[in-house]
Amino acid sequence: MTTAALPADADEPLFAPGRRAACLGAVTLVSLLAFEAMAVAAAMPAVAAALGGDALYALAFGGMLAASVVGMVASGQWCDRRGARPASAIGLAVFTAGLLLAGFAGHMAGVAAGRVLQGLGSGMLGVALYVGTGQIVPKALHPRLFALFAAAWVVPGLVGPPIAALLVNRLGWRSVFLAVALVVPVAAALLLPALRPAAHARQASAGSPRALGWAALAASGALLLNGAGALGAPGATLAALAAGALIALVAARPLLPRGSLVAARGLPAVIALRGLLAAGFGTAEAFVPLCLNRAHGWSLAEAGFALSTGAVAWSLGSAAQARLRREALRRRGLRAGLTLVAAGIGVAALPALAPLPAAILVAGWAFAVFGIGLSFPMLSVLTLQLSAPEAQGRNASALQLGDALASSAALALAGALFAHGGGFLAVMLLAAALPALGALLARRPFAA
Repeated sequence: MTTAALPADADEPLFAPGRRAACLGAVTLVSLLAFEAMAVAAAMPAVAAALGGDALYALAFGGMLAASVVGMVASGQWCDRRGARPASAIGLAVFTAGLLLAGFAGHMAGVAAGRVLQGLGSGMLGVALYVGTGQIVPKALHPRLFALFAAAWVVPGLVGPPIAALLVNRLGWRSVFLAVALVVPVAAALLLPALRPAAHARQASAGSPRALGWAALAASGALLLNGAGALGAPGATLAALAAGALIALVAARPLLPRGSLVAARGLPAVIALRGLLAAGFGTAEAFVPLCLNRAHGWSLAEAGFALSTGAVAWSLGSAAQARLRREALRRRGLRAGLTLVAAGIGVAALPALAPLPAAILVAGWAFAVFGIGLSFPMLSVLTLQLSAPEAQGRNASALQLGDALASSAALALAGALFAHGGGFLAVMLLAAALPALGALLARRPFAA
């Protein structure tokens, strides 16, 4: 970014003719993915209790993220070559297959396997949505576009956890997965016809087949990381964590822009900050309902309330970032968002340290979610602004790939800490440390 403010056409209607159908279809799919994420997060304590799956609890989240790496890389290549429609169609099919596998699973390993397929599909969909709508919507409107995507989480965030609790209580936990599978065809009917090949698609490079191999290796390392917590002996757990981390790091290097692993200035720093932000927030989000359910005796519906309040806070934070049009304000807003996420998770950890009411946890979580609503879309906007049109698919893939690998590694470490006696406090402190590091590096994405 070199300009001090966004161009004047930032006030154009987002849903103008020619892009209305694409925006509507994308928002519908984001809402569906949001409902699935919120509902499954709220229902997962019941799944673990029913199937005796505490040892695989973190894997059910981290495995999904690990598999999404392969989907992201494949989708980025397909989007740059043929546009977003083929990747979206395949992603929807694979995501639905994962929902069905998890919904009919007879043990926790089957649920985890279904979540892996969901990750493969959602990884493809995430990149395709960024690229498909990013190519149709003018750059000046990207802050509002990503604010709209964040707003699409509000209603699912409010109704997802209570609906999940109702489904679990009335029909059993399987109904949470199967209900989402029934709605996927509706989202597909709205989105797919609206997407069209990008103007540059035929000139884009074919992409390296090696990238998929590296992605598969990275996913294997991440899966090994997330399976480490299920190993009984601490020595075996540490060995699996070390091996998985080494494999994932070696494989990630050729998949990410050079300098991403050390947060080099510009686009690499954007990738690094998004990874730290997503890893800290995703780790805390996976364990907040479990903490409220196990440590504070809240029901699934009551624990889901914390996630519901977070959806509103996310939308408010995202709406705030859309109003920050000057570069100087966006710099300060990015650092403020990262700081709020770290501080909010830290406050949410206090009831695990001292005999404080669970309301402290919920209040801290709301601050953390406002912070991610403020900072997360900014990094999405920066990625597209720092990318040439023919590289948007590749860079959007790298952005989300960094999210997935960092989050998967953090969840793996959190799962190992939790399984071996660290408890909720260790998990939440780990989650808070990651965005805190990001806040220290918040100037780097804007530097030339």
